[in-house]
This record gives sequence, structure tokens and C-alpha cells, in this order.
Amino acid sequence: MPPEIVDSHCHLDFPDFNGELPDVIARAKAAGVTRMVTICTRIANLANVQKIAETYPEVWFAYGIHPMSVTEQPLLSVADLVAAAQHPRMVGIGESGLDYHYTPESKGLQQESLRLHIEAAQETGRPLIIHARDADEDMAAILAEGHRAKPYSCVMHCFSSGEPLARAALDMGFYLSMSGITAFPKSQELRDIFSRAPVDRILLETDSPYLAPPPYRGKRNEPAYTAFTAKVGAAVFGLSEEDFAAQTSANFNRLFTKAAKG
Repeated sequence: MPPEIVDSHCHLDFPDFNGELPDVIARAKAAGVTRMVTICTRIANLANVQKIAETYPEVWFAYGIHPMSVTEQPLLSVADLVAAAQHPRMVGIGESGLDYHYTPESKGLQQESLRLHIEAAQETGRPLIIHARDADEDMAAILAEGHRAKPYSCVMHCFSSGEPLARAALDMGFYLSMSGITAFPKSQELRDIFSRAPVDRILLETDSPYLAPPPYRGKRNEPAYTAFTAKVGAAVFGLSEEDFAAQTSANFNRLFTKAAKG
């Protein structure tokens, strides 16, 4: 049997998986992926995401407004997020964050939304899930501003930013998550950044249906493919696949306490 690992960030409600979820989850389990966190990024999708998490005991969910979507729907209030966190399968706040690559025109609204998500993480004790692209300085500043006011837990999802943001996040006790990008042949600089991080602050994810690692790059990603990123991660840290799987699972349990295995 493959070692047990966790896909800490996927999007099982996306149309890419319509009609296939039982098979997708079965393949994940066969690959050793025993738990998955599916991320709801739109208000309209919440009921469907909750239903997925209620249907499959391997699946938990998080809820927030993606920074690229802040102009398309009302911002979620802190009260909205706190109320959603009462659901027994809801384990995280987000994904929120800043994306100046695709949506720089809405940076002010993204920052406002991010601060609301930080406050909800502080109030609920649920970890914040962060998306960051081409916004490293503002991201580090806003995260630190909130953390000084009241500490909270956080994971930098699909981390692919630079060393300064990685160091800032780690200095606040946050986690960095490895996606399929880490396994791309041209991602040596990113692998080097991860190699300098404490291994007890590393998570695994797919961000499926996006960013499939080799040998499936360019195809639809799915939670089973976490195993390919895990192999690369084990090599980055000089660990056996079994030890790296155990470490990243322990890290997940420490951060996402509501989804922790006893």
C-alpha cells in the first residue's frame, strides 16, 4: 500500500469533475490520498461544496472569496465566514489573498477582502488559506499587520513566490504548500526555496483540476496526483517517501485540527 498523504487544496466542485467524483475519490484513495480539502471560492457554490464534504468522509472543505473574483460578487463579511465555519466539515478560511498578475485593477478590493478573511481566521481559529501572485510585498505586509494584532494560523497555498515571502510566512509560523509546480523541471529555484524551509511546515496539494505534475502536466489534475508531488518533495528534503508522507500528514493535522486523524 502507498503511504498515506493529504491533498490539502483541491476544487472538487469544479465542472471538470462533473459526474466523476466517486471515481476521482476512489483513485485518490488507491494512490494513498486519504483526506482532501476542497475549496469553495464563490458564494453561489457553497451549498454544493458542503454537500460534497457531507457525502464523502475523506473530504473536508474551506470557504472564502478568491482574490480574482472580488469584483464579481459581494465581499464576504467576517460574520458570513464565521457562520460558515460552524459547519462540521468546514476546516479553513479562504482561499483569499492577492493576485496582481491577472487582476491588478482590483488590488484595493482584494486587500479589503483579505483583511476580512484574516479577521475571520482570528475569530474562528480556522487556518487562513492564501493565494499570492505578483504581490509579495503587499502580501507580507498585510499578513504581518494582522498577525501583530492577533496571531492566527495560515498556509501559503500552491507556494510559488520568492524567498522573501517564504521567509516572512515561516517567521510568522505559517506553512508552505507544495503543488505540482514544484515538480516541473524548470522549478529548481522553487525547490531550493522549499529545501531551506523546516520540513515540519510543509503541506502537499494538487490545486486540481489545475497544475498537474509530471507525468500528467497539461492534463486535468486530480487528488490522486498528489503522490507525484510527494515523491519530488521527499527528494527535496532527503527523506524516504514514507517519512515525508508521515511528516506532511502530521503537519496537516497540526494546522487543520478539525480534519486531524486521531
